[in-house]
Amino acid sequence: MPNLRFAAPKERRVALVTGGARGLGGATAVRLAEEGRDVVIADVLEKEGQERVAEIEALGQKALFVNVDATDESAVQASVKQTVDTFGRLDILVCCAGILGWEKPFEEQPVEQFDKVMKINVYGVYHFHQAAIPHMLKGGWGRCVTITSGARHGGPTQVPYCVSKGAVYSFVGSLGNAYSKDGVFVNGVEPGRALTDMVVPRFSAEHIAAPGNPLGRYSDPEEVAEVIEFLCSERNTYTTGSVWSVKGATG
Repeated sequence: MPNLRFAAPKERRVALVTGGARGLGGATAVRLAEEGRDVVIADVLEKEGQERVAEIEALGQKALFVNVDATDESAVQASVKQTVDTFGRLDILVCCAGILGWEKPFEEQPVEQFDKVMKINVYGVYHFHQAAIPHMLKGGWGRCVTITSGARHGGPTQVPYCVSKGAVYSFVGSLGNAYSKDGVFVNGVEPGRALTDMVVPRFSAEHIAAPGNPLGRYSDPEEVAEVIEFLCSERNTYTTGSVWSVKGATG
């Protein structure tokens, strides 16, 4: 570790990653394990979740899959309790669980669809932070990172998703300073389009090969995971309440 006088000693800390079975969450779970973290995969995709567990265990770290619906507050509380009961601590929370919802004009988006997107993308983030942060405060150190999106600026065919990501951006700003003196930092990451199951099926192979952005490609999930890992690390000694852009371009 660099000579950072305010850095905590690096430990075998415990991370909980929502949506950790695949995509950005899966890449992040593995990256955290590579840094010596034990990892809990919180997801509804059991097969993929168990595959990530095996991958993490092959790195010499402990891992656990918990099948949990992020919209169910009691289930979220139970998953955090199971984490602490199993590992004795919880130090890192990464919220990657999320859905895009329908891509349709606003007048074709029923309120039920708005509710579904908000419950997963916003309420889930709220539930997990509320369940996890008390354990971090008890330990005197914690790092939380949530995925937001440039869609927060608005999109006419993705209104529920855009609103949800705007809410997450505000959530990070609101909570970022709440516990900083207690050693608990809350941040966000705003990726551009990464090559995940949420993005790839929406575009042609020709577009994926040459999307027309400044870098000429979309990111691999592992590139976004690098930034998340830093924000979750002891090396992060002075960043809280921020949303880091990992978009490969400005704007």
